Amino acid sequence: MTVTFRALLGVPLVLALAGTASAETTITVATVNNGDMIRMQRLMPDFYAKHPDIKVNWVTLEENVLRQRVTTDIASKGGQYDVLTIGNYEVPIWAKQNWLMPLDNLGADYDQADLLPQVAEGLTVDGKLYAVPFYAESSMLMYRTDLLEKAGLKMPENPDWAFITEAAAKMTDKKDGVYGICLRGKAGWGENMAFITSMNNSMGGRWFDMQWKPQFDSPEWKKTLETYLELMTKYGPPGASSNGFNENLALFQTGKCGMWIDATVAASFISDPKESKVADKVGFAPAPVRKGGENHGNWLWSWNLAIPATTSKADAAKTFVAWATSPAYTELVAQKDGIANVPPGTRTSLYKNPEYLKVAPFAKMTLTAIQSANTQHPSDQDVPYTGGQFVAIPEFQAIGTAVGQQFSAALAGRASAAQALGAAQAVTTREMQRAGYPK
Repeated sequence: MTVTFRALLGVPLVLALAGTASAETTITVATVNNGDMIRMQRLMPDFYAKHPDIKVNWVTLEENVLRQRVTTDIASKGGQYDVLTIGNYEVPIWAKQNWLMPLDNLGADYDQADLLPQVAEGLTVDGKLYAVPFYAESSMLMYRTDLLEKAGLKMPENPDWAFITEAAAKMTDKKDGVYGICLRGKAGWGENMAFITSMNNSMGGRWFDMQWKPQFDSPEWKKTLETYLELMTKYGPPGASSNGFNENLALFQTGKCGMWIDATVAASFISDPKESKVADKVGFAPAPVRKGGENHGNWLWSWNLAIPATTSKADAAKTFVAWATSPAYTELVAQKDGIANVPPGTRTSLYKNPEYLKVAPFAKMTLTAIQSANTQHPSDQDVPYTGGQFVAIPEFQAIGTAVGQQFSAALAGRASAAQALGAAQAVTTREMQRAGYPK
């Protein structure tokens, strides 16, 4: 039967199949399991219609797992992935190691100049862009307007941590399954430590002094962790030490949270009536400050698409990256899911679009938070580093996660605040000495 088939075609079967395979390029994209990334996968028919010669193999992972796998792969030059979803923490560090391809000439209709300057700056090294943002975020306070009114409170223009504690107490109704506040508890440098580092910045604290000495024995860190643990143990949901962004998003959408301080990107999901039971009862305010302070501790984060230098499919990878982060993709999301759901925080033009501003009550606050995030000087005190909710040094990924594990253990009741801070001081001191700081 094989002989007959070959005779009919006039060519060997193996060659015919090989010819078919060579006409199609398959790229592997590693990404995070956040809502905007899941939406992108749902909208892939648009990409395939425009680029039928490219297929995408998705590797979608939880945030901590994604970071671990892509870091291991790129550092070892494993070459498993053709496109990486990475943050603005990794981009400048990896670019300087020559691990990423520069991204220029993404097409005449890409409009690179439209990228928000604050976001593009964090992805640029020596004048070259090494990743492009899929979405960007800062931090804000999201709250239930009905529960706040029921508590007899009015949200201040600039809420402080004392108000947050009072409001969390009055909003909590554990019998009804409503908790006054939801915050990240899952261990990880980009999970609980993103929030707690930002909180510490707002309290006037810092990770290191100018001689790179860890500061977990400072009064600011003591105040930060004690306030965090008080809020979460008294007014937070059970099992909070396992909760990250996605878990808290689900809790808020189902009406279980009175307040949630987290990424601005969550705003469209909690105010979408298709996804949120409390969509018509959501208010937005700046991230809290300490009493009398002005530092909101705003973080600045972007999830970006980058191409590792190890890929053998650079052209196809570049075509995909351009599609996923282009103005045309924004229009596609607006058409399919409504303009309020387009990826936020990346393009200046979005925040000048009257249609978007009309349907996205969180838009102006998101832009203000991004623009006011001071990544060059995140603390009120002098610091030898940049980064906002992280410290922009290669060692931070391991150190931040180790400290996050100590704080998560304290939240779970396995350690006191003092014990967690002592352990954080010890592990950070050891690792920084091992890395040779100060350099």
